Amino acid sequence: MKPKLLTTLRETTPAVLGADLLAGLTVAMVAVPLSIAIAIASGAPPATGLITAIVGGFLVSLLGGSRVQIGGPTGAFIVVVYGVIAAHGYDGLVLATLMAGVILVIGGLLRAGNLIALVPEAVINGFTIGIAVIIAASQINDLLGLGVAKVPADFLEKMPALWAARANLSWPAVGLGLATLLAIVALRRMFPRLPGLIVAMGLASLAAAYLHLPVDTVQSRYGELPGHLPLPALPEMSLARLIELLPSALTIAFLAAIESLLSAMVADRMIESHHRPNAELLAQGAANIGSALFGGLPATGAIARTATNVRAGGKTPLAGIFHALIILLVMLVAAPLAGYLAMPAMAALLLITAWNMSEPHKWRGYWQAPLSERVLLLVTLLLTVLTSLTIAIGVGVALGFVLRRRNSLLPSGGS
Repeated sequence: MKPKLLTTLRETTPAVLGADLLAGLTVAMVAVPLSIAIAIASGAPPATGLITAIVGGFLVSLLGGSRVQIGGPTGAFIVVVYGVIAAHGYDGLVLATLMAGVILVIGGLLRAGNLIALVPEAVINGFTIGIAVIIAASQINDLLGLGVAKVPADFLEKMPALWAARANLSWPAVGLGLATLLAIVALRRMFPRLPGLIVAMGLASLAAAYLHLPVDTVQSRYGELPGHLPLPALPEMSLARLIELLPSALTIAFLAAIESLLSAMVADRMIESHHRPNAELLAQGAANIGSALFGGLPATGAIARTATNVRAGGKTPLAGIFHALIILLVMLVAAPLAGYLAMPAMAALLLITAWNMSEPHKWRGYWQAPLSERVLLLVTLLLTVLTSLTIAIGVGVALGFVLRRRNSLLPSGGS
């Protein structure tokens, strides 16, 4: 369970240090608007996304078991965080995140990192696509400028509420959002090494300000972002409150473990390396405890930002540490500028995030899988969208176990 940083320090030359610094800068420029957007979509104050990227990202890289893992808030948690805040308030989310961190530390100490193999891949794919659908649906209000003040959390209530507000559609918001979408996609294809996301967001927000477009910005809706980290503090807790939040904490811990270990596995394939799963769980636990103490969101390994780190030339965990420190510098020096980010552009960013999360290039493979795996994926997907992530995961894992048991009892050649 030794942190990867201690192993890689021996090979850190000035050239490696320079590569990690450049990669950290690149990832930080992507992480700043994305962290703010994820916080807003989760129903949390925008600054909490930056706090999570700073504190969580720093601890994941400092203590983690991967060479190139980048930690912070992720799109997969939007659904969970939104639900916990709606049911228990933001203070409830902070306490649930702290509890999840403790659970992850215990899991790492018990060497539970290898248990991810017991979760069927179809379940992981199903709830990942389901989360992507929910994220995309949650951005319709801002993308179309519908102006719905309180969008229902439940999918089956959300869609009729948005449809009922269709007469309020704002063409400036639609135009700005679609232009941002096209710019992100075009810049990624034409200049893959350029931080196209931040360029597209910046241009869209500049256009909104210069042309005086009637669209919401982060500052107009939420006020000015703070230019400092808050002081760490323990959330209020009682036995009754701990028991009440235990299901939410278990969901956060499970999802953090799944996403971080999957991200580390993807990174391993990209750099031909091997991560230490139990060290990774310990780091995720520390990151969630740290984020909660500073009032942040749940943190985990971020697959997209980890891949960005690899493509930008990151070699060691120092890249992730630099990424966190650069975001802190941005918060201290340039927080007011983030307030000018336009909400339709933020919605476009999260729609791209949702599309990438669903991994459309794998859909054909899913459809060609055995019938039992297709059923498992669709059941998990539908339960994720229509009920809750906890129910989807529980039913998916149980159904996967039954199907696996059934297949093991079938004669050779059965189906």
